[in-house]
Amino acid sequence: MSAETSVPSESRDFHYWRLRFRAWRGVRPFWAGLLTILGGVPIMYFPYNDLKMGSLTLTMATTAGAGSLIIGVLLVTLGLTMWFHSIVRIFAGVAAILLALVSIPVSNIGGFIIGFVLSLLGGAMSVAWAPVKAQAQAQSPTPVPEPAAEQTMVLTQVPPQAAGQPGTNLTKAEGPGTGTDTNAPDMNGRA
Repeated sequence: MSAETSVPSESRDFHYWRLRFRAWRGVRPFWAGLLTILGGVPIMYFPYNDLKMGSLTLTMATTAGAGSLIIGVLLVTLGLTMWFHSIVRIFAGVAAILLALVSIPVSNIGGFIIGFVLSLLGGAMSVAWAPVKAQAQAQSPTPVPEPAAEQTMVLTQVPPQAAGQPGTNLTKAEGPGTGTDTNAPDMNGRA
């Protein structure tokens, strides 16, 4: 057997799709959408389900069953919106938070607190999520030029003064590219 072994095709395909999924997940509020979807499921499920424990049947159906279904479906829809239309993530997050709060009186204490907490966390994460702009700027081939009218102040290190003279080691100088004289007198009047 040689030192080089071939990677099976399935492993290579799995690695490729895993990296594609990671890239897709990285540019949208994925976890916020997932928590919102998972929060909508118990809210719409519990009012229409019969819980059976042995011969005991526990029915959770309420008169607000239609409201629970609507809230649950809207939360699932908002979670999918966070995934596929991340531009409206703030609206979707605020709507998810409001629907989670409305689910407390309407849907069996918000799907027995489970759906309420998951939807609330998902909405908050969606509102707080922001796309990463530093990577996009670092990957751009051309640097972004600074405006010519903007002046920047740069602190420069000055050699230590004589022991008897009061002064500072830092002076202000105009930044690069401003076209001004950098040999201007400092705060003590020295050039």
